[in-house]
Amino acid sequence: MGEKVTVPHIVKKKCLGERITCLTAYDYSFARILDEAGVDILLVGDSVGCVFQGQPNTLTVTMEEMIYHTRAVARGRKHALVVGDMPFLSYQVSREQAIRNAGRFLQEGGAEGVKLEGGLAMQGTIEAIVKIGIPVMGHVGLTPQSVHRFGGYKIQGKSKEQREAVMGDALAVEDSGAFALVLEGIPLDLAKEISERLTIPTIGIGAGPHCDGQVLVIHDMLGLFNDFTPKFVKQYADIKEAMTGAVKSFIADVRERKFPGEEHSFH
Repeated sequence: MGEKVTVPHIVKKKCLGERITCLTAYDYSFARILDEAGVDILLVGDSVGCVFQGQPNTLTVTMEEMIYHTRAVARGRKHALVVGDMPFLSYQVSREQAIRNAGRFLQEGGAEGVKLEGGLAMQGTIEAIVKIGIPVMGHVGLTPQSVHRFGGYKIQGKSKEQREAVMGDALAVEDSGAFALVLEGIPLDLAKEISERLTIPTIGIGAGPHCDGQVLVIHDMLGLFNDFTPKFVKQYADIKEAMTGAVKSFIADVRERKFPGEEHSFH
């Protein structure tokens, strides 16, 4: 395993043409496994509301919940950069509140940076957070906290007007001092154009192959969440099937008095 991943390392990867890897994590055990496997960034996503809590969207997730999960993830990592996802209403009300909540991710959660959604509208907020020394990862395109405004999880940037808006948001995030930018749910040619124009790294999710890095929700990637599978997800393993088989074997062993055996007992 290499040296500790830092914000400058992530920025430098774009200059070197090296792809950035990012996965979500919500607890100590998963964080430790992903960290030991060598992922660059562990994103404690507000997607925890969907894949961990069973909510229909991310809007119900609270700061307290995010701090709790971030703290657990931070304990499990030694090398990856930990970024905490700022939940709905934790940064939109005022810049003062945004700074305070961003600081909590570092002070209480053990994160090394925060992610927040929005481009031009959030430029001043990002600037304020960065100004006090907190690294910020931006997020534009399909921003899940705006699901009701979009009328669902719909691809953004298809029309000329939308393309210009997404590009404007991306440039605003870069100008505000963010160290990286998540591009979600946009056409691959637009993501390519943005990635080539920006000096900061882009990390795509449903944004095609031309971004500087890629992020996936770990539960999607491992087949642990089947309520809805977006087109952009590649399932690398079916852990759900393996878990189901193990649980059924346990149930059978207990019912047939095969477990516990002598080797599992004390004398």
